[in-house]
Amino acid sequence: MGPIHCIVNPASRDHTCGKKWPMIKEKLESKGFEVNTLHTKHVGHAGELAWDLRNKNVQGLVVAVGGDGTVHEVASALRGSDIPLGILPMGSGNDYAITQGIPLKDIDGAIDVLTNGVDRKCAAWRLEGFPANEVEGYPAPKANPWDGQPEHEDRIVRWVFLESDAGISSAISREKLSRAKWIKGNKKYTYLGVTTIPFWKRRKIWLKIDDNEGKIVDFTMLVVTTGETFGGGYQVCPGVTPVDKDGSFVFAPRLSRIAMLSLMGPVKKGKHIGKWGITQEKANRVEIKPVDSSGNISEVPLEIETWVQTDGEPVIVSPAILEWHTDQLLVRGAKDVAWG
Repeated sequence: MGPIHCIVNPASRDHTCGKKWPMIKEKLESKGFEVNTLHTKHVGHAGELAWDLRNKNVQGLVVAVGGDGTVHEVASALRGSDIPLGILPMGSGNDYAITQGIPLKDIDGAIDVLTNGVDRKCAAWRLEGFPANEVEGYPAPKANPWDGQPEHEDRIVRWVFLESDAGISSAISREKLSRAKWIKGNKKYTYLGVTTIPFWKRRKIWLKIDDNEGKIVDFTMLVVTTGETFGGGYQVCPGVTPVDKDGSFVFAPRLSRIAMLSLMGPVKKGKHIGKWGITQEKANRVEIKPVDSSGNISEVPLEIETWVQTDGEPVIVSPAILEWHTDQLLVRGAKDVAWG
């Protein structure tokens, strides 16, 4: 089968990935792959490893072995190249693998996709905003050479291959960096949601969609994705695919705290659009800015920060701009996908 470069995050799925890797490697070699293993050691390392492979003009697949965070880092460094990204899902959510039709609980099936799958050019969102501060040892994001230069001073760029959101959902994810580290899996987000929502401070943002006039809105959440699901199968943006010509976003206006707590059920089934005033519409550019208590639009972050997620990591602070770009990443997925 030729060479395969596997960037392995041994800490994924509560260190299960590292423990199972020798068995997975053996299976890959039995299929005829020449396996080059690279282990990650810290946040951002997968991107550095993939960037090095890209600059060496390696032949064959570069495979992210881990969860959506590992996929994000590897994809970021490969974006714009002709090197195919493969995925062996070993995280908690694995939503990018879901989008690409890769089996989550069948390692042999996932390896079969690497062997017999289809390479597709997929879209991504370009996110530009202010870097959030370090928290509890989780580093503040820094500029990466593979992400490109920002258009605005003091901002950084990230590329989103799965999901980006702002509002209550990003606030809950921000809490995971400092709280509830002892809780594993999706139960962590349930706990953080229940303990964050009652104390979340209401806010307004200035919102501009494409070339429309910007306006100040009271909001709870804003989400963009490249596929339908996020959070381990929740159908956040129904109908979205990574080969769409145009992007789309989901917007939740000011919701009651009871509605926020009740939202996960409808979102799981993709039944939230139209409920409580939640909307979904096409958009290729989404710009948000914070608004202070006097109703003034700010060009810099305010004390009450609105975080913006990058594939599950709340590392950007508004003001921020999201732009849809087609044909950014070559991904090896299943021959048959739900949106194909």
